[in-house]
Amino acid sequence: MLAVMYSDGAALRQLTSDDSLRLLATVPIGRIIYTRQALPAVELVNFALEGGDIIIRTDRGGKLAAATRGTIVAFEADVVDMERSSGWSVTAIGPSRAVTDAADIARLQRFGLDSWAPGGREHFIRITPQLLNGRWLGTGHPVFEVGGAA
Repeated sequence: MLAVMYSDGAALRQLTSDDSLRLLATVPIGRIIYTRQALPAVELVNFALEGGDIIIRTDRGGKLAAATRGTIVAFEADVVDMERSSGWSVTAIGPSRAVTDAADIARLQRFGLDSWAPGGREHFIRITPQLLNGRWLGTGHPVFEVGGAA
């Protein structure tokens, strides 16, 4: 079950979960926040959405892959328009897991998700959002419309 987190503030307008996921689908880069050696760690990653899940392609032997197997992580993406002092931010929190099914891996390899990082990236991580917080930032007009509201 997906829950929506709310935040108060005159300059913030809450987004629905559907609108939050639609916005996430418009950008190729986000940040995954996880625990590494008992400390918070943040990595900039390429991602794509599949059925509401966030998919990241990474190195099987890397620190990110090891640190996110079966753990709860946060994921954040945003767009900011500095000229209009507006934009949006979406944060998703949920369990992460390695994709291990051969058919799923083959499908995701054809998915069009390419990592910008050098080297082989044949390991996929799936994050299933359980909490989703989406919001418009600023008091001006949004950069573009979501769900028909401007």
